[in-house]
Amino acid sequence: MSMLTPPGMGGKKYRITGDRYPRMRRPRHRRRIVLTIVAAACVLGLAGWGSLQLIDVFGGRSSTAQAAQGKAKCRTGDTVNGSHVKPAATGPLPKPAVLTVNVFNATPRSGLAKSTADELKKRGFKIGKVGNAPAAYDKKIKGAGILLGPKSAVDGPLKVLATQLAGVEQKTDDRKGAELDLLIGDGFKELAKPQEAQKSLALLTQPSPRPSTGGKC
Repeated sequence: MSMLTPPGMGGKKYRITGDRYPRMRRPRHRRRIVLTIVAAACVLGLAGWGSLQLIDVFGGRSSTAQAAQGKAKCRTGDTVNGSHVKPAATGPLPKPAVLTVNVFNATPRSGLAKSTADELKKRGFKIGKVGNAPAAYDKKIKGAGILLGPKSAVDGPLKVLATQLAGVEQKTDDRKGAELDLLIGDGFKELAKPQEAQKSLALLTQPSPRPSTGGKC
């Protein structure tokens, strides 16, 4: 028995048969399967992304379309990122000379109606009635005043008259004529300065500049 023969083998000889041996590397066919799956996933992902882009473009939801819609809203909107944007006037505003204003005093202070009417006359307005306010408003106006006019005067005459008194409230009623009423309230101190009134009147005829936001609203 050879010295290399393990104990207990009884001197028997053994022979290794076969032509396969254990492999330390992963079979190549498995690696190919993994690579194929990864490549297929990439192709499907790119195809899906391309489909979404085409849907956005032809459906009108592309970034370019959204930017154009945003700019259109900026031109006509009222508020953009806290900045007020006024639309341009739809028509010419009436001149003070064509507006007839009735001035009424709703406060206990005497002489306010006449002095206010005289000042408005100097600024080009036509003056109608001057006196104490009707019972429905007498001593019941806490603010600077109220402007009353027909519903047709909302977008023109009332706005023009409102430039002469800061903080005045505008209202409409069912009157038939075109005359406007200025009801002076307890909070009235004086009419706006002529320069300020002219500036406010000029702003009514032109839109405020749009805020520069680099194409974004």
